[in-house]
Amino acid sequence: MKNLLVALIFLTILSCSNNKMEVDSIVVNANVYTVDAEFDKAEAFAVKDGKFVAIGSTLEIQEKYSAKEKIDAQGKTVVPGLIDGHCHFYGLGLNMQTVNLVGTTSFDDVMKRVIDFQNKKNTTFIIGRGWDQNDWEEKEYPNKTLLDNLYPNTPVAITRIDGHAMLCNQAALDRANITVETKVVGGEIKIKDGKLTGVLIDNPMELVEAIFPKPSRKAQIAALLDAQAFCTNLGLTTVSDAGLDRDVIELIDSLQKANALHMRVYAMISNKKENLDYYLNKGKIKTNRLNVQSVKVYADGALGSRGAALKAAYSDEHNHFGAMVIGTEDYKELALKIDKAGYQMNTHAIGDSANRFVLQTYEKTLMNQKNRRWRVEHAQVITDNDFDYFENENIIPSIQPTHATSDMYWAEDRVGEARVKGAYAYKTLLEKSGRVALGTDFPVEQVSPFLTFYAAVARKDLKGYPENGFQKENALSRKQTLKGMTIWAAYANFEDKEKGSIETGKYADFLILNQDIMEVSEEKIPRTKVQNTYINGVAQ
Repeated sequence: MKNLLVALIFLTILSCSNNKMEVDSIVVNANVYTVDAEFDKAEAFAVKDGKFVAIGSTLEIQEKYSAKEKIDAQGKTVVPGLIDGHCHFYGLGLNMQTVNLVGTTSFDDVMKRVIDFQNKKNTTFIIGRGWDQNDWEEKEYPNKTLLDNLYPNTPVAITRIDGHAMLCNQAALDRANITVETKVVGGEIKIKDGKLTGVLIDNPMELVEAIFPKPSRKAQIAALLDAQAFCTNLGLTTVSDAGLDRDVIELIDSLQKANALHMRVYAMISNKKENLDYYLNKGKIKTNRLNVQSVKVYADGALGSRGAALKAAYSDEHNHFGAMVIGTEDYKELALKIDKAGYQMNTHAIGDSANRFVLQTYEKTLMNQKNRRWRVEHAQVITDNDFDYFENENIIPSIQPTHATSDMYWAEDRVGEARVKGAYAYKTLLEKSGRVALGTDFPVEQVSPFLTFYAAVARKDLKGYPENGFQKENALSRKQTLKGMTIWAAYANFEDKEKGSIETGKYADFLILNQDIMEVSEEKIPRTKVQNTYINGVAQ
């Protein structure tokens, strides 16, 4: 009798087990923020064929599913894979092959890094990026004298951190055929006492960039794979690359199809004739990892280099207004062309004059349309009643919280006490638009999305300055910030139906974190670590 009972119990267990659905993996005992419409919490979920198939409690998931892989999160926090809404993914990889000037505290520090790099690499053209004169004791633009003395025959071009100013030596200027007589619309060639200083602002930089040595295909592949490793370690599963050429987009596609590049890429095509002629005629391109349906356009320059187009003069430079880097009529025609092709227009706009012009153009071009999701990248300085333009459902602000905490030391110097109140106004933008896409603009800023999270909610630097936060009235809540880095960023990319939250049917992109980013004290947020990053349910 006893043996019969044991046999019956065994058969019952076996029968129940056989009724379970076989999946690829289950995650249990987790603190899951699903970021669904109700912002629900969960404990577990099941993954099959790279997608979420069920979300619920640990008991529910274990009762219904058997899996080849069981991941016990041991109470750790799980969030959807993070999306950087505006970055330069390929540029980050390329930068890793050049002189890194981020964090330099003086021009002497810049020169030391240039010299150390060249002594090690001995390149035929020295290229670097990352200096910021606003971080130096002497906050004036540097000049080329020392570079000319050290490298009279080797061209040198080192770009400011925001990508809107460049210092070149004479060898580089000569190769680019830049003289004091050179005229370029949309920017400035800095001249002092009738001589070139070596500093170029915005459009003139293109003359030098045109003579940069072209990276080999091997170097391009290395750049993309290096960038992927860096970004996935920090929890990014999708990057919105703000400006790529056709050859790079096609290389990304080929690497993804070869399963070498797992990162999902929302590729904004650069505003160049050859890109526009190809993609706007070809139409949208969409795979499970690549999405091409937008154009990145520059309206003006950057605030740090005084290239942002302002309605009134800069507070710290008399009679200087910055500049548009594209003609206004050219911009309007381009908007119509992009609209006709059904593409999304994503425009870099920093100054209040540039923002107003872009917003007015968007409103007119998209009149009587729906769901176009045209983006204003940065939306950095807004004045008067121009915030109201964001009430248009066709317009989305795409913003970078760490810009606020990087620029807060000198932003008021540039625009004055009154205008700075409408700068980096993320809460106001959210209230007007209903959603914001959050990114970093890396490598202009650091890659870490947890620094983005911290800047958005605390509005402080890593030393806790200022004590009460920079213009704290425009801080975002943690819930709003997580949405901006997941579901709202996905929406801005027309991808909210496939990613951005942990929901049945969506790609199984998720992270396991070492702490609960929604609950820890503010000062601990930047120290958040990613224990595992999963794309399509596969650990990276």
